[in-house]
Amino acid sequence: MMNQQPRPPYHAQPSPYYGSRVRTGGVPSPYMQSRAVVDPSRKRPASHAGSPAAPVPGSSDMRSKQPIQKKKKLSDKILPQSVRDLVPESQAYMDLLSFERKLDSTIMRKRLDIQEALKRPVKVKRKLRVFISNQYCPAKSDADPKDDSAKASWELRVEGRLLDDPAHGSREGQKQKRKFSSFFKSLVIELDKDLYGPDNHLVEWHRTSNTQETDGFQVKRHGDKNVRCTMLFMLNYLPPQFKLDGRLARLLGIHTQSRPVIIQALWQYIKTHKLQDDHEREFINCDPYLEQILGRPRIRFAEIPTLLQPLLQPPDPIVIQHVISVDSAKKQACYDIEVELDDTLKAQMSSFLLSSSSQQDIADLERRIHDTVATIKQHRIQKEFYLGFSESPQEFISDWISSQTRDLKTMTDITGNKEEERLADYYYSPWSQEAVSRYFYSKVQQRRLELEQAIKSSNM
Repeated sequence: MMNQQPRPPYHAQPSPYYGSRVRTGGVPSPYMQSRAVVDPSRKRPASHAGSPAAPVPGSSDMRSKQPIQKKKKLSDKILPQSVRDLVPESQAYMDLLSFERKLDSTIMRKRLDIQEALKRPVKVKRKLRVFISNQYCPAKSDADPKDDSAKASWELRVEGRLLDDPAHGSREGQKQKRKFSSFFKSLVIELDKDLYGPDNHLVEWHRTSNTQETDGFQVKRHGDKNVRCTMLFMLNYLPPQFKLDGRLARLLGIHTQSRPVIIQALWQYIKTHKLQDDHEREFINCDPYLEQILGRPRIRFAEIPTLLQPLLQPPDPIVIQHVISVDSAKKQACYDIEVELDDTLKAQMSSFLLSSSSQQDIADLERRIHDTVATIKQHRIQKEFYLGFSESPQEFISDWISSQTRDLKTMTDITGNKEEERLADYYYSPWSQEAVSRYFYSKVQQRRLELEQAIKSSNM
C-alpha cells in the first residue's frame, strides 16, 4: 500500500464518459449543458463551425445516425423570455403559437365529432319519381288468328329516377347513379283477376342475394280492354325498418322506424316516466300502458328486444292504383315516392379523417420550427456566455471551473474526497485493515473457483 504510485492530478484524469480523451479546453457538449448545475449563462457556448469537435453522446452527429428520433414537445417551440425582450418582433411568433394551439384543439374536437357522427347512420330524404307508362298494340287483321304475335296486346313499363340528382346528366354521375330496382325490396303488380284468371293475374319481383339491378320493369300481356291494376312497392330500407303495433306506436309516437331507434324511444319513455327500479337498476316497473302492451308488470331491460319481436311487423307497402289504357296513344303517369339515401357528406367526412396528404408537410414545418428555436436558444447561451466573460473575466472563469467540476463529478459518479485520498494518513484509518483483508479474501476465493473448474474440465 505504501509503494502505491500517487494518483495524477484531478484535471488530468481520463474521464470514463469521454473514453481516453482528456477534456482540458474547448466548449461544452449539449449533454453537459443539459446536466448543468449552476446558471447556464456560466456555461461555455457550442463550438464554432471552424473548430469541429469529436461527436459525443447526445450531439447532433450521433442523433443523425439513430433511426429513433426524440418526440418533440410544445415547450421546445417556445422562445425564452430573454429572447422576447431582446427582439420585440418575436411576440408575433408567440401569438401565432397560441393561435396554433387553439386551432389544433378545434380540429381535434371536430375530428371527434365526425367520428361520433359516422357511428350513426346519416340519412337524407329524397324524392324518387316513378314513371308508369303503357303502350297498346292492336291486332293485325290479315294475320293468322292462331299466331300470338298478331293478337292485340299491351306493354306496361315501370321506371324512375331521383329528382334533383346532382349525378344525373354527367358522365361520372351515370356510372355512380343507383339503379331503379335498388330502392325496392319487392314489387308486386296485381292485374284484373276476372280478365287474366287466378293463375296469371300476379306479376311479382323479389330481391335475392344475387339479384341483378335494373333500371325498370316491363310487363306484357294480350288484351284489348282497359285493365285496372294495383302496384305494391316495398321499399328497401337500410338498416331494416319495422312497423310498430298500433298500441306501441301511439305510446312512443312513431309509426315505422329501425330497431335501434325504437329501443331508444322506449328507453326515453322509461326515463321520462321514471319506470326504472331505484334499487335494482336492471329492472323496469311497467306502468299500466306498458304492462298492457308487453304483458308483464316487471321486466328486465335485457328482455326488451325479445318482447318487442312480436310487436314489430314489416312496413306497409306503397300502393299505386293505375289503369292500363288500350288507346292508340301512349299513356304515362308520374308518382313521387320519398326514399332515404346515405348522405353524401358521410363519404366526404370519411375521406377527411383518412386524408394524410398534408401530414407530411406539417411534420416538415414542425421540424424546421423546432430546429430554428433550438438554434435561437443556443445563440442565447453563447451570447450570455460571452457577455458574462467580458464583464468579469476572473470571476467568470472561477465560477465556470467550479461548475464544470461539479458537472464532471455528477456524470462520472465519482465519490469521496480527492484531497483526503492524496494523503498517506487516509490509508492508515481503522477501516483500511479490514478492507485489505476483504479484498485479498475475495481474490483467493475467486482463484480457488477457477482452479476447481480447471480440474473438473481436465478430469472430463
